[in-house]
Amino acid sequence: MKRDNIRNIAIIAHVDHGKTTLVDELLKQSGTFRANQVVAERVMDSNDIERERGITILAKNTSIHYDGVKINIIDTPGHADFSGEVERVLKMVDGVVLLVDAFEGPMPQTRFVLKKALELGHRVIICINKMDRPDARPAEVVDEVLELLIELNADDSVLDSPIVYASARLGTATLDYNEPGRDMRPLFDTILEHIPAPDVEPDKPLQLLISTIDYNDYVGRIGIGKIERGTIRVGQDAVVCNVHDPSHTQSVRINTLYTHEGLNRQNTDTAEAGEIVGISGIENLSIGDTICATEAPEPIPFVRISEPTVVMTFSVNDSPFAGREGKYVQSRVLRERLMRELQTDVSLRVEETASPDAFRVSGRGELHLSILIENMRRQGYELQVSNPEVLYKTIDGVKCEPIERVIFDVPNEYAGSVIQTLGAKKGELVLMHQGELRTRLEFTIPSRGLFGYRSDFITDTHGEGVMNAVFDSYQPYKGDIPARPLGSLIAFETGESVTYGLFNAQERGTLFIGPGVPVYSGMIVGENSRGEDIEVNVCKKKHVSNMRASGSDEALHLTPPRVMTLEKALEFIGPDELVEVTPLSIRIRKRILDPTARYRAKK
Repeated sequence: MKRDNIRNIAIIAHVDHGKTTLVDELLKQSGTFRANQVVAERVMDSNDIERERGITILAKNTSIHYDGVKINIIDTPGHADFSGEVERVLKMVDGVVLLVDAFEGPMPQTRFVLKKALELGHRVIICINKMDRPDARPAEVVDEVLELLIELNADDSVLDSPIVYASARLGTATLDYNEPGRDMRPLFDTILEHIPAPDVEPDKPLQLLISTIDYNDYVGRIGIGKIERGTIRVGQDAVVCNVHDPSHTQSVRINTLYTHEGLNRQNTDTAEAGEIVGISGIENLSIGDTICATEAPEPIPFVRISEPTVVMTFSVNDSPFAGREGKYVQSRVLRERLMRELQTDVSLRVEETASPDAFRVSGRGELHLSILIENMRRQGYELQVSNPEVLYKTIDGVKCEPIERVIFDVPNEYAGSVIQTLGAKKGELVLMHQGELRTRLEFTIPSRGLFGYRSDFITDTHGEGVMNAVFDSYQPYKGDIPARPLGSLIAFETGESVTYGLFNAQERGTLFIGPGVPVYSGMIVGENSRGEDIEVNVCKKKHVSNMRASGSDEALHLTPPRVMTLEKALEFIGPDELVEVTPLSIRIRKRILDPTARYRAKK
């Protein structure tokens, strides 16, 4: 039986192809907002970090009404490190709108999310977005999308998918790119016509698969998922079970039920099969759980999420400045926070270590883990993190490592230096397309070869290059990759940096700090211009003598320091270094602070 008054869709695309802006326009033109309502730009990106960085990190649910049909929409992340979010929410929908930039065409993440949608048998609407770009090339991009579909072994019904040409920024869509669009009606109509209504079995016992967990300070955990069959009511007794963990079974009562109306959750007493709902008040509810009728506890198989590829060690902050800026510094609260993150992030893994103060945290990439660290420091946590390392696997007795598929878009004159650098990092050039001004390079490269490369890439391309990477596969170990060629400048004593000491130290390399910054012995204050580590005294003051005052002689000019963000710090550090993260500061330090002990350990 079809439930014709509902459609469930996900918007999927590569990062920065305009998903969230498109959802904004669909909400506006469906009448979700009042005529005089002030609405923020990218209203679905509600998280502070999402707004600051301009990327979607968490999948969000919303709904609109059009022509008597309720369309449940899920806005998904586009960055490869948050692919786990996309993989699980695709279980809630019956079709996808594949968004592709009218100039850039299909990118690594486009391939990944489309492959997952095809595996689940979803219908696809191809939407060529950003048609207002002066360099748009819709006909070529459509050909590239069709080539990608053929490459992914899509069947004929998918190859015949409808194509809509849109400009989310202008709020227009059209079925013919030679004719300008007026509004989003063509996209709305295509969704109703092409995306199937959910298949439902209203008379059978309840089955509801939890695909997302949200959290609210007032009601706690909120499980979100689609009702596969039956009807759910407030006050109903049910059973929570999990196909992968038969021991995880509990009897519960449905206390609170929500549906999504626009940007808000709306309380409801009952909901039928095919609807996406939220449930609160159930303790220990996890992603992948199925809420079933008590007489028929039948868990639904959940999509197997891709494994993490990168690991870091999170440990308690033991630097001389520990506890000055953070509220949470003990190992107990650090462990509780990491375990709480596991409940909402299916791509994360946390393992205990031999030390009670350190935990191995595995994720999908550097950005995935750095967003977690950034969230923790904003919540008042202090911690130290090690350099990222890849997770190796043994497949058929052969040591294998994760390989990334990376697309570079660079000005023609810089293509040679990028190819040369990546060759030394065991990268293999798969495809090269040279245009009039820019060259597109496609590489497969070990994940560890990309650690620390992003900042070098910006330098190599004078800030004009664009780089996009996605996990490709595990392949046999490619061999050793040269480590960071330059050493560190290490603070000699504890104190406060002064201009005189910094002026003498800057001759040795590039500084990371300016004057007036508290430092401690063993803290890294810059990058040496040579291969070895050296100690510098940035706290050294000019002494008064009987010949001159301490402020005389010529004015000292300092080169502006390189500001180290969290991502830059994680890229910079080596195996014997750590990043100290507090709510107010990001410092880089040696694992062993004492210079004598450090020298002995090196020998």
